[in-house]
Amino acid sequence: MSEPKFLELLNEISSACEKIGIEKLEAKNTELKIQMEASDFWSDNETASKVVKEQSNLQKRLDFWRGLLMRAKDIVELEKLDDESISEELSSQFKQLEKEFAKAKRELQLSGPYDDHEVIMSIFAGAGGTEAQDWSGMLLRMYLRWAEAEGVDAKIIDQSPGEEAGIKSVTLELSGGSYLYGKLQSENGVHRLVRLSPFNADNLRQTSFARVEIVPMIDSPDEVEIDEKDLKIDVYRSGGKGGQSVNTTDSAVRITHLPTNIVVAIQNERSQLQNRETAMTLLRSKLAQLQLEQHKDKISELRGPNEQAAWGNQIRNYVLHPYNMVKDTRTKYETSNTQGVLDGDINQFVESYLDWKIGK
Repeated sequence: MSEPKFLELLNEISSACEKIGIEKLEAKNTELKIQMEASDFWSDNETASKVVKEQSNLQKRLDFWRGLLMRAKDIVELEKLDDESISEELSSQFKQLEKEFAKAKRELQLSGPYDDHEVIMSIFAGAGGTEAQDWSGMLLRMYLRWAEAEGVDAKIIDQSPGEEAGIKSVTLELSGGSYLYGKLQSENGVHRLVRLSPFNADNLRQTSFARVEIVPMIDSPDEVEIDEKDLKIDVYRSGGKGGQSVNTTDSAVRITHLPTNIVVAIQNERSQLQNRETAMTLLRSKLAQLQLEQHKDKISELRGPNEQAAWGNQIRNYVLHPYNMVKDTRTKYETSNTQGVLDGDINQFVESYLDWKIGK
């Protein structure tokens, strides 16, 4: 391994650190730490918790990039020693660093207004009853496995179970990872499954659909301002599977945004106030996504989402019979390792989507 190769990698990492504005990030991190040291910091628990989370995520990002830079400098310095006894170890370290940097460079492609936000993911079963509900359950398992492998926290905030198997719908928060919205946009759309049905006696081939919705998590009212007069808010009693009551009070909340007719409903928490706050976060997130799709500056200019049209426009096909293949209809990326994908190995689809998105 030659010294120019080491220097080239060091220069690339240094350049990347400049592009992400690492000095500004350091200043922001210091500012947040000063806030956290204030004697009255915890007087507002909600605001304090958000600051702590922001600082923690920023610290992880800084530690990662600073760590890459330091390791690259160390390799260059060790190479100058021209010691044959460590040449093999240096080569191994270089390859590992190169691999980590290649993955990290994805951050430089993610420059959208919400790309660095955490994610609210929803999965909805399509037409087809038990088959579609089972498929939705399989997708939920796939994303939970991916989150676990990536060190991402996944919290289910609302779920409607299927009648025999799977789920009718589920909404979850994904947090603790870097650039989650920027990466997971690849999953937004209709997913189609073709397999031999385990739910009919003839074991016939069945096609099922489920829709995955990815929106950036907007928990700050300042990011997306909503006029109160545009909201219709209903409260009702939470109901569990089979009709049993989860709560004896009217704690469930349904909010309708009248201009777009977007409806969000949350009944997961015991408190009506908690459910309302969660529902408002979900509504702001959906409106932010709609703004991106319709290229509007103001919430008042938005039209309602055309969800029906999406059902015939799948983004990815998962074929388990008569052959094994998962293929993205946009990027054309495909793999025959269907079990690996269903076990959460979706990063190649994420990567190919990012390349496709910037026109590579």
